[in-house]
Amino acid sequence: MTRSLDPATLQDLFDRVASAAAEDVDAHPGDPAGRQPVHTLYVPADRFSAGTVAEMGAEALRLLEAHAATPTSFAAAFGIAQGLAEAVRQRVTAKLRDEPVEDLRIDFEDGYGVRDDVTEDEHAAAAAIVVAEAMGAGTLTPFVGLRVKSFCDGLVQRSVRTLDVFLTALLERTGGRLPSGFAVTFPKIIAPEHVEGFAEVCARLETALGLAAGLLRFELQIETTQSIVDRDGRLALPALVAAGGGRVSAAHFGVFDYTAACGLLPAEQRSTHPACDFARHVLQTTLAGTGVRLSDGSTNVVPAGDTRADVLAAWKVHAAGVRHSWAHGYYQGWDLHPAHLPSRFATVYAILLGGLDDVLARIKAWTAQSAAAGVLDEPATARALLTHLRRAIDCGAIPEAEALDRAGIDPAILRPEPGVL
Repeated sequence: MTRSLDPATLQDLFDRVASAAAEDVDAHPGDPAGRQPVHTLYVPADRFSAGTVAEMGAEALRLLEAHAATPTSFAAAFGIAQGLAEAVRQRVTAKLRDEPVEDLRIDFEDGYGVRDDVTEDEHAAAAAIVVAEAMGAGTLTPFVGLRVKSFCDGLVQRSVRTLDVFLTALLERTGGRLPSGFAVTFPKIIAPEHVEGFAEVCARLETALGLAAGLLRFELQIETTQSIVDRDGRLALPALVAAGGGRVSAAHFGVFDYTAACGLLPAEQRSTHPACDFARHVLQTTLAGTGVRLSDGSTNVVPAGDTRADVLAAWKVHAAGVRHSWAHGYYQGWDLHPAHLPSRFATVYAILLGGLDDVLARIKAWTAQSAAAGVLDEPATARALLTHLRRAIDCGAIPEAEALDRAGIDPAILRPEPGVL
């Protein structure tokens, strides 16, 4: 076939295109494999004990039985379709009994406050001992970690000291092993230098404690305006993640510090405010495909008392916030109180199960290269459908065997090797 362009003269162009594509692959490796928790429960360090998780689950179950004991009252309490209520309630009850907390964060920051050094050292060591004992007993939550103090509050030495005391005490009792789902949350970031400094602390601790290089990773807590737009007017997140030197695993949005920094009145400091949507969308767009997971923030609304009216009012606000997060592509969020557990799991399960029949039909049609589901899905959408199904399985909304049977697929399709689908 006759051509007008000599391929040899285009080689430089081809090389530049390939180089740019390779750079993009390095910067956007895709979503990390494995389970993502649907929530992170923050517990002040001075209130954390070996019984905390069981006590949270028991109180959540008590609230559920007291105020949403039937499918009808359950549907009304959480804004769930009546047709889903019975199945969702059964599965939420099992969840609260068997695994009420997916991700536990022992808090040494805002939820804990400022204590003298001796007291905080004692709490850090005590928390580490509880975590180590739970590891040994096989009762630890699937994900666990701590939140240290911010570097921007003049408490950098205390922040580093707490992490050091905790890790030293933990590793002494576990034979040098970290929990498999371990995370450190680094809050109130105002400059890349703070992230760079924290990454250096992690590297030094790895050396001192005999850990593999790069093992300590951390979450950025995005709760200042400077962590969205920097002082020069640029999007701040790329520089913040880069400053972590490959250690940044997630970015968690902080509703209340952020809305306060934006000048919103207390009555408007809520996760569903448009100012929060702007920040979330910046996070989402900037970090999409980078391997940094996203988590939404919390509500500060909890039951004012133990009356039905008080509990239902808190559930209504929290459930609406969870739905808002999921609608915006945030599949993890913070919880602060046992009353948040029923509304968290009820809302998440209703979302995942409500659209499951369509998801299963489309996955089945995709694998058969069929139009039987009435939709011709692109590969990117097929990946999203499989992610939806994996989330439902991982959080307990549906057993894996049931999901595979209803979709008519094998485990290799449900959890394909990277790059296969």
